[in-house]
Amino acid sequence: MSDHVTPPDIWKSIDALWTWLEADQPVGGREGMLLRMLKLSEEVGEVAEAVIGVTGQNPRKGVTHTWEDVQSELCDVVITALVALRTLTPDTREVFSRHLTRVTERSPGPAQAS
Repeated sequence: MSDHVTPPDIWKSIDALWTWLEADQPVGGREGMLLRMLKLSEEVGEVAEAVIGVTGQNPRKGVTHTWEDVQSELCDVVITALVALRTLTPDTREVFSRHLTRVTERSPGPAQAS
């Protein structure tokens, strides 16, 4: 028996999360959109909290997190960012792909590094 799990289609998952959040959104319109964007800051803060927790930088609390916690929080940031992007455009996949292509093309790769 294999432990391999087929990963979900990222874009279908983002659309499903967006649809669920839109249907259950307590604040709509422009304010709802802005709050969706602010959620990203909250998630980034949770990454910071986990990194502080894994390194024990808060002497009052000590070590409170693992690197796996940091990984999970980083995944939450990515998911939240993609849902926020989906909030701005239904062409999430295309917008993200075009931007990733531009960033990749302007970034020095291993062959270009000196």
